[in-house]
Amino acid sequence: MKRTPLTLIAVATALAAVTGFAAMTAPGDPAASAASAAPAPQAARLPVERTSLLCPAPSTSEIAETRTTSFTPAGTGAPAPAGEGEATKPAAVLAVAEKPKGSGATGKKGKAPKAPATVTAPGKPVSAETDGAVTHGLTGTATGALAPGWTVQQTTLVTAGAARGLLGVTCSAPDTDFWFPGASTGKGRSDYIHLTNPDDGIAVADIELYGPEGELKTSVAQSGVEVPPHSTVPVLLGPLLSEGAQENLTAHVTTRSGRVGAVLGSAADGLGSDWLAASADPAARAVLPGIPADATGVRLVALAPGESDADLKIQLVTPNGTIVPAAAESLHVKAGMTASVDLPDLTRGAAASLLLTPSDPKKPVPVVAALRVVRGKGSDQELAFIPATAPIAARATVADNRAEGTVLTLTASETDAQVKVTASAGTEGGAPATRTVTVKGGTTTVLADLAPKGVKGSYAVTVEPVSGGPVHAARSLTVTEDGIPMFTVQTLVDDRGTVQVPTARQDLGVLDD
Repeated sequence: MKRTPLTLIAVATALAAVTGFAAMTAPGDPAASAASAAPAPQAARLPVERTSLLCPAPSTSEIAETRTTSFTPAGTGAPAPAGEGEATKPAAVLAVAEKPKGSGATGKKGKAPKAPATVTAPGKPVSAETDGAVTHGLTGTATGALAPGWTVQQTTLVTAGAARGLLGVTCSAPDTDFWFPGASTGKGRSDYIHLTNPDDGIAVADIELYGPEGELKTSVAQSGVEVPPHSTVPVLLGPLLSEGAQENLTAHVTTRSGRVGAVLGSAADGLGSDWLAASADPAARAVLPGIPADATGVRLVALAPGESDADLKIQLVTPNGTIVPAAAESLHVKAGMTASVDLPDLTRGAAASLLLTPSDPKKPVPVVAALRVVRGKGSDQELAFIPATAPIAARATVADNRAEGTVLTLTASETDAQVKVTASAGTEGGAPATRTVTVKGGTTTVLADLAPKGVKGSYAVTVEPVSGGPVHAARSLTVTEDGIPMFTVQTLVDDRGTVQVPTARQDLGVLDD
């Protein structure tokens, strides 16, 4: 190929047209050598310009009441593209994820959920409500200034029947790897993994189940589970096993192709129902925040995914300090096997968080973990799940908080920390309110007075670390029906509202033939 040579002046002129300036130093000059030896500028953190979220199908109950709330926190948003017009304005839109024929959990025909109106500006939540059975999930995308921190909360109330309970889930980003300790195929349990595909191609997912003796044979080990484009597929765990019921399991979801959103829905006879979100990535240290003060039963389930056994020290982080619970001081987790322990009378009337650390700090072994929490007694019991969660790096938000029954738990398991807590305006009016909260190291702080004065409708809560050590957070929401404290707990996950963008530096030396 014939190539026309470019002079250095021509190259410099072209670069100047693109960047607004050009260094006219010839490659080999001392100034050029000094420039090349200078340290590269640090990568800048800029707001993300696009965020995707996926919500599972809410409920097959005909008496279900589902509220879906969409919110983007106020703050620095992504810049608008040059020449932005009506078609490219920032948007946060949810669409129905169809349910493929033959994939139904119960065979009942359900309708699609009502998606909230598009969020028009950061700082104000919008919501929509749907009554009855809803067997479709939602896929959503936020762009521009509405993308950083975009959050969608799905809350379903079922007042009677086998699926009775308050089910809450923060809709999650698509991924390729999920861990769900706390799953079960035991008597009276109906556990489904809901897989939602946001993309145009078919996704193929594998579901592995690990019991107390290790990995179990499943019927999908060879072919995987196909999830058609823009659809949601619920998979009942019980029929996957050929070895009988298992009370305590860890489910592992990976994809062979594509990506999915994954969440586990569980219903237990006499105990209610709720969603179990994926545990944080395997780590030697795990925090499970937000155990209610009046919990009557707590079960810890953990798995060591690697090839080494894990010996875990169990501690309870309370408002007054960190203690070792009387029910169990430690837990031995064999490699590739699910371990569990019941922790009765754990909280003793004070909301708290569970802390898992290596018994021998010199032998850290990564684990995944979750709690099954029960409130109430007898026929008035209700359950929820709390997965291990990572600390909030920059910001995290949970939507659909109510004037009554909302509690925020903040845990600083290491050193003192300060966080900024902002309660937004409501879906029906009101003004936001912000406070700074100090959490002492080794303690848990509980906030029950979150609703701003004059707020109407549901509101969002945003937590941002200000200084100090790591902070883990969870929101519990309680709705009492017929004397039953129906509740759900969502851990706050960092919203990844910014991303590192490397800073490029001109180097005309690459043009020297």
